[in-house]
Amino acid sequence: MAKNKKEKNAEKTNAMRRLDALKIQYKEHTYTDTGAVSGTEVAAVLGQDPGRCFKTLVTVGKSGEHYVFMVPVSSELDLKKAAKAVGEKSVEMIKSKELLPLTGYIHGGCSPIGMKKFFKTTVHRTAADYDTIFFSGGRIGFQIELGTDDLARAIEFKFEDIVKEDFS
Repeated sequence: MAKNKKEKNAEKTNAMRRLDALKIQYKEHTYTDTGAVSGTEVAAVLGQDPGRCFKTLVTVGKSGEHYVFMVPVSSELDLKKAAKAVGEKSVEMIKSKELLPLTGYIHGGCSPIGMKKFFKTTVHRTAADYDTIFFSGGRIGFQIELGTDDLARAIEFKFEDIVKEDFS
């Protein structure tokens, strides 16, 4: 049975509604019922390079300001590099219970687009190496594929080196 427009719109996340409002084309990818939990598992289910799939991390600086960082799912945020990138003495991850009231998103479904409030956002520099990147669409089981030029139309961000070096 076809869904009416109201039902279809109710399934949209804040991220999708924001992109639609800006008339930005994006690709939707779902991975429900796959058992994928980690970002690298999601990348595998989608058949994508984990370097092209980004996780959205929310931090708080020593000043009390909040910051968003997007890093490849196979990488770890370097808190010292992150703090330097946003001009803070230090930053730390926010507690999981603080995520929903702060952003409107839950852990595992946090998108950099459509948060309750915009926070200064930094994307790891490797995102610029890809035509499109993948990131949470604002709900667990849903990814958005978008070019960084279009991402820049939806949110303001800068590219920086913000991940820990992998010496393995």
